[in-house]
Amino acid sequence: MNPATCSTMALKIAVLGAGAWGTAMAMQAAPRHEVLLWARDAGQAADMQARRENTRYLPGSTLPPALHITADLKQALAHGRQGLVVLGTPMSGLRPMLEAVPAGAPVLWLCKGLEANTGLIGHELAPQVRPGGLYGVLSGPSFAAEVARAQPTALVAASADSAVLDLAVAAFHADALRVYTSTDPIGVEVGGAVKNVMAIATGVCDGLGLGLNARAALITRGLAEITRLGVAMGARVDTFMGLSGLGDLVLTATGDLSRNRRVGLALARGQRCEDILRELGHVSEGVYSARTIAQRAQALGVAMPITDAVVALLDGRLSPGQAVHHLLQREARAEN
Repeated sequence: MNPATCSTMALKIAVLGAGAWGTAMAMQAAPRHEVLLWARDAGQAADMQARRENTRYLPGSTLPPALHITADLKQALAHGRQGLVVLGTPMSGLRPMLEAVPAGAPVLWLCKGLEANTGLIGHELAPQVRPGGLYGVLSGPSFAAEVARAQPTALVAASADSAVLDLAVAAFHADALRVYTSTDPIGVEVGGAVKNVMAIATGVCDGLGLGLNARAALITRGLAEITRLGVAMGARVDTFMGLSGLGDLVLTATGDLSRNRRVGLALARGQRCEDILRELGHVSEGVYSARTIAQRAQALGVAMPITDAVVALLDGRLSPGQAVHHLLQREARAEN
């Protein structure tokens, strides 16, 4: 499929998951395509359809008139089967959603993380669930609230299949949303997953008032950790200099809308992790992925001291001050 041709076609798109991110992407595609947004909660679906607003996750953003919402999963899957199915659930929901999608339907997921029990990223998990299927990931530096308001955003679609990349561009590339493409899905997914852990660390750094020098050092060394793990998993180094690496890391580590950064800020204030998550009311993928990322790195023999410190902090084995002291006491070494 030629991108120039498919960008003018109206697609049937099913977005599964009416959280902030799924809703925002559905809003962006709806003016140009036939988009059906599936919400697991029938009450939420009815409320969104009636109010034309996702009051739970994106209050204040008006849903486009053409966007339809349903709680009927079979209806949504049938709608997207001949076009594109977009999975907007958290990482914990990726496997069951992939299992539910009909064979042959192209799939694009939005979640960032590693599966808790297996330590797999999406492009390692999908071949087990959908061997020979068409699938890819859409990632990059983006807050759902800004995408919903049509503020300028750049994303990257990654897949080993050019047809999936063409569909991603056709579905979402528009005036305020630029979609780049990549054939390194492993690198794109590792960058999207691990930056959440680095954002928690940066939030702790800022919450303790350690200064801008410390923040810059932490983000830079965090990018080194992300790159080391990605390369060990088979990614390309240059991917981590792009949108899903450096771009997403900077946004999530420094942006006030970042849930993972807010977790770090709250940890620095001495709040307990369970209390922080309850107050957030949203998923913080960094909290759920940190331990799995550390385990995956250990199995590959990859040193990730910042990640290890975040895990110890989340587990209550170190206080914020002790975690910082632990990192500062590491021996001097060559930068690269």
